[in-house]
Formats: sequence, structure tokens, C-alpha cells
Amino acid sequence: MLLQHVFSTLLTNGFDHDSIEPLPNTLDIGPLSLPLYGLLIMTGVLLAVWIGVPEGKKLGIPVDHILDGLLIILPLSLLGTRLWYVIFEWDQFKDYLPSILGFQEGGGFTGLTGLAIHGGFITAVVSTIIYTRARKINLFSGLDIVAPGFLIAQSLGRWGNFFNQEAVGGVIGGVENGSAVLDWDAQRSFLSDTLRLPNFIVNNMFLNPSTGGQGWHYYHPAFLYESVWNITGLIIVLVLRRTKFVRRGDMMAFYLIWYSIGRFFIESLRTDSLYLWGTGIRTAQAISILMILAGIILIIINRKIIPQERYATVLHQNTVK
Repeated sequence: MLLQHVFSTLLTNGFDHDSIEPLPNTLDIGPLSLPLYGLLIMTGVLLAVWIGVPEGKKLGIPVDHILDGLLIILPLSLLGTRLWYVIFEWDQFKDYLPSILGFQEGGGFTGLTGLAIHGGFITAVVSTIIYTRARKINLFSGLDIVAPGFLIAQSLGRWGNFFNQEAVGGVIGGVENGSAVLDWDAQRSFLSDTLRLPNFIVNNMFLNPSTGGQGWHYYHPAFLYESVWNITGLIIVLVLRRTKFVRRGDMMAFYLIWYSIGRFFIESLRTDSLYLWGTGIRTAQAISILMILAGIILIIINRKIIPQERYATVLHQNTVK
């Protein structure tokens, strides 16, 4: 252990932190400059469709119904993510309303720099309820198709936050009396030696956040914590839906509970949280509690109020057809 500590110290002590340059947050192809955040979100959507379409067919949902629903629900969800952010950051936009659309006073378009996942989720669920009713699709099956898609898109979307150097946690080691407890070498050592993260992640966590930061330091990769949590949840969902124990609708219930538990605790690390108006309550944590309760209620509904068939039974029935 002593040799390991000495070796670790030699690796980190005296590191030239000022030489670190942030990773680009765009993919440049000739004159085109494509934001990695958007590319990762769209990649997540495509993966969600790739997984969702075959499963939808097994549940008896026609492919064209799934794709039509995507074309309707996805744009509405993106709009929801923006409006949710605007609602809770209204002071930023109230004096110049075009800024809601990414236009700055005096001219210039800077893009939409504020999006909030919970707004997109709520919009997507409401849209799915309306769409399934209009197309006469079983609502619970529709929600079960959507749930893994959320986990995929959110897992990849957090890597967009990584390239933008946002959605980070606090300073490694914490802050006392306005000063970091650990020096830069010790902060870096935690990421590289304790968490054993690759250098490209460690280097990009050396930053000066625009919101809630304490100056130049190494910050917790909250984006990574949430991404790993969501990927783990996705694996569990894919396994659960091939068991004989879950019912139709349980995939969405699991998502509501799993994602929200992780988000509640990870949100407490973040420096850029949205807060309920005039309070110290983090919006994402309040919504997470409500989503956990909604997940529990949905499990009860699936079994007691509107009893649903077992997921495996639905798959078998549609396979036989």
C-alpha cells in the first residue's frame, strides 16, 4: 500500500493543470459545426427506436404507429424540456422574450442553452397518453415501450453535458470557508486513482463552472454518475421484461422509481440546479419524490385498480398470432 501511495503521488504531484484544454463540444465536418450534445441526444433516440420497434411488434403495436408517435412526441418533448427550464429561470428571459428561442438582445443567435429533462419527460408522458388513446393502443404497453427509451436517451444525453462541461457536481473534497479542502493534485488523484477514470474525463472535469462553481478546480462528474445509473437501470429493464413476474405497465413504474432515486441523490451534488421559486428546494429533487410516488401508485394500479396481464403473457399472445 505504501508503494502504491508513493507511485500515485509521483503520478499526480506537480501535474501541469494549467496545460489542460477542454475537449471540443462540436463535431466539425468542413464548414459544418455540429453540437455533440444534440448528436448524442439523437443517437439516443435512434437507439431507443432500434430497441423499441421490435418490442412494440411483440406487444402488438404496429411499427407505423410507433414511428408516427415518435414524430409527434419527440418534438413536443424537446419543447417541454425548454419550457420547463424557462419557467424556473424566468428572470433570465422576462426582459427580452426572444431569448426564450435563443436570440440575444442586440442581435445574434446563441442557441438554446437551457434544457431540463423533467419537462421533456412530463410532456412525453402526457403526449403518449393522448396518442395511445387516439390510436387505440394499450396505454400500459405504450408506456412500457417509452420507458427504456428514456433511459437510453438520458444516458447518452449526459455525455453531451460532459462535452459542454455542465451538469457537474461540487469541488472534489469539498469547500470550507470559501477554500477547497484539497489541492488540485489531490483532487485529480481522486478522479484518476480512486475512481480510476480515464484521462480524457479527468481533464475535462478541471473547469470553472458558469453556475455555482468555486473557480478553477476538479469537480465531481455528476453527468457520469447519472449516466452509469441509467445504463444500469436499462439493463435491469431489459432483463425484467423477460421474466414471468412483471405486468404490463411495470417497465414505466420501474423507470419512475429507479431514475428518480438516482436523480434525487445525484442532484444534491450539482452546482447548477434549478430551484422552486424563492426557496432552497431543488426542483429536480421535488419532482423525483413525486415520480417515485407515481411509480408506486402505477404498480398498485397495474395489480389492483386496472389489473394488467403479465408482460410475458402479452408477448406470448402476440407471438402466437
